[in-house]
Amino acid sequence: MRILLTGATGYIGRRLLPVLLEGGYEVICCVRNAATFEVPEGWEAQVDIFQVDFLNPVPVEVAPLEFDVAFYLIHSLSAAIDDFKSLEEQAATNFKAYLEATSCQQIIYLTGIVNSDELSSHLESRLRVEQILEGGKVPLTALRAGIIIGSGSASFEIIRDLVEKLPVMIAPRWLSTRCQPIAIRDVIKFLTGVMLKEQYYGKNFDIGAEDILTYREMLLGYAMARGLKRYVYIVPVMTPRLSSYWLYFVTSTTYELAVNLVNSMKIDVICRPNNLAQELGIDLVPYKKAVALAFDKIQQNMVVSSWKDSLVSSSAKASLNRYIEVPEYGCFKDEQIIPIAHNTPDAVWQNIVSIGGERGWYYANWLWKLRGYLDKLVGGIGLRRGRTHPTRIHDGDALDFWRVLIADEDKQRLLLYAEMKLPGEAWLEFRIQHKDGKAYLRQKATFRPFGVAGRLYWGAIQPLHYFVFRGMVDNVERFREEQ
Repeated sequence: MRILLTGATGYIGRRLLPVLLEGGYEVICCVRNAATFEVPEGWEAQVDIFQVDFLNPVPVEVAPLEFDVAFYLIHSLSAAIDDFKSLEEQAATNFKAYLEATSCQQIIYLTGIVNSDELSSHLESRLRVEQILEGGKVPLTALRAGIIIGSGSASFEIIRDLVEKLPVMIAPRWLSTRCQPIAIRDVIKFLTGVMLKEQYYGKNFDIGAEDILTYREMLLGYAMARGLKRYVYIVPVMTPRLSSYWLYFVTSTTYELAVNLVNSMKIDVICRPNNLAQELGIDLVPYKKAVALAFDKIQQNMVVSSWKDSLVSSSAKASLNRYIEVPEYGCFKDEQIIPIAHNTPDAVWQNIVSIGGERGWYYANWLWKLRGYLDKLVGGIGLRRGRTHPTRIHDGDALDFWRVLIADEDKQRLLLYAEMKLPGEAWLEFRIQHKDGKAYLRQKATFRPFGVAGRLYWGAIQPLHYFVFRGMVDNVERFREEQ
């Protein structure tokens, strides 16, 4: 069987792909930027990459046309506040038109539960996408889910942030809203279980575990699973705007995602009864066990995917190709080159790819944290995205308020692009270079200013750069794990 997988770099897509490959299927991975997609090692023969942006009409003359099932896992929830509905409708329309020219027999769409009389903008958009897809010639199977519990999911990471950081929460009234969460492993089982089964063509199903919980109960359930004592007090005076700011500053979410989540969290999300789980032989995981399983993955550094690694987690442009070539002219630069004397080159490279997240930035971490806090204040993403794995990094990953453009182990080069709020564009590059039988660590910061504001910004922080960048390159070269 041949499968088309959209959203292959997203949270669900990255979880679904290895399951499909292990099942022996050939998979066409649809990505906006092929340079940031890494085929799972050992599965190269089963994977084809199709670089496509469904916000534009698909060039059928160069697109793959022979496949049996198409997974539609595209969303724009965290990319915008006002126009995500038009973006989602546009992508769905182009996707449907593309499939008309293919041999596809079934579309499988993961969407949201839409049983309330009054829907949020997010859920209205999800329903509209479903209507567009089912209006085509290819039969649609829609799986409607609420909160997905799994390591790296946006919902789970928000719950985790709140409970881990706040012993006492003064919370908005939407924490009394009820929902029916589902474990990520069960979502994957549903997605694969309905493939090419004609009895599910043209139908939609709500999927969720048996627990029906308020958001407050989910927070306290997480605390119990973690052995933490937490207190949650609900007040009626917190407006949606204040609630959005509350999520934005306490958790790693973007402001756009916080606004859209708060608007959705005011509505009960409860499943309609169905027998799909029994028919597919799925033993649904209860909420507390799902939390424990997710946290086990985090503790073992086995998080397969994170919502933060999707480009929409930063509201960035769809493609980062144009940033891979670092500009040389009209830029301010800080370049440090030092000999590698206290470590082996391979050990220094490991220090480089472990930068950020829990380890920090090797020098003046309090200044990096302050910069992240200031970024949050002006609507940026701050440092709270962290990193998905403490020592492994890939092209396209989120890294605090940077995006990984290149992580080349063979050439020992790491190139980062800044996604913080700046009056310009910024790159940070690390390289290990060899010359005359000696190894050197090269660290280069490049800033391309936008007008006078950008030049003033660089001038204001240049004195700090002298100390921070020099201290950072020295410590990257010297750092040993036993320290």
